[in-house]
Amino acid sequence: MQKSLSKQRVSFLNYLEKVRGYSDLTLKSYDESIKEALGFIEILEEDGTLIFNLMPYRIHLSELNAKTISKKLSAIRSFTSYLNENSCKVILKADESVKTAKTLPKPISHEHILEAIKKAELSDKLIVIMLYTLGLRISELASIKLEDIGEDWIRVLGKGSKMRDIPLLDSTKELLAQYLDTFRVKKFLFEKNGEKLSENSLRYLVNKVFKEVNLKVTPHQLRHSYATSLLNGGAPIVDVSELLGHTSMATTQIYTKLGSALKQQNYNKAHPLCSGDE
Repeated sequence: MQKSLSKQRVSFLNYLEKVRGYSDLTLKSYDESIKEALGFIEILEEDGTLIFNLMPYRIHLSELNAKTISKKLSAIRSFTSYLNENSCKVILKADESVKTAKTLPKPISHEHILEAIKKAELSDKLIVIMLYTLGLRISELASIKLEDIGEDWIRVLGKGSKMRDIPLLDSTKELLAQYLDTFRVKKFLFEKNGEKLSENSLRYLVNKVFKEVNLKVTPHQLRHSYATSLLNGGAPIVDVSELLGHTSMATTQIYTKLGSALKQQNYNKAHPLCSGDE
């Protein structure tokens, strides 16, 4: 069993690198956490289903701080999800969440985004631009149908089946029109053989675009960039929250903290008394 899971672990790490675009440091962290976890988890098999009892591992982790515990458990949860998606049914036991303070997201600069899309193919360029100028989740992008696209707005189906309308920038509309003239899609904006392109395929294409400029960027970082740009530009937080499809404005407020942190960093670089010069 351990030997089989070890092979699956290697496949999982390859998936994180090639499809999700995770950094080398993150991959190393996941690898170490999963190997450590498999050494403590009680693994049982019932009717073809694997049961991972996390309790022995959680006892082992109990003296660590909540954030570290949460990161380690997150790695094993992600691994479990991967196994379930690849024909290996797994159930987790003793998997209660560990509450931690939210960390600040890491947006991508406007300049880096423009640099990355310069050489991108039309369809790949549109994927990046849609994420960046509409602040979409990857699941929302994958689900966009031609009937959802209006002249000036696009209708998005978000979490909890909540609909919202997001305005289209003129530059996005032009790129969208060029794409629709070039690719005769039938139902979904991004599709293959009549079916919508999978979220993993879209992630891979985003990763490919930014790899050309030696960056590892996730679709969610482009959503962060959208939110941060709007707030830094003076957009009311209530409007940004609605555009992002957040159920609570408290979720949106994390971006205001990010904006303050960036301002502090810029101030520290710019002011002569912060540079150490007398």
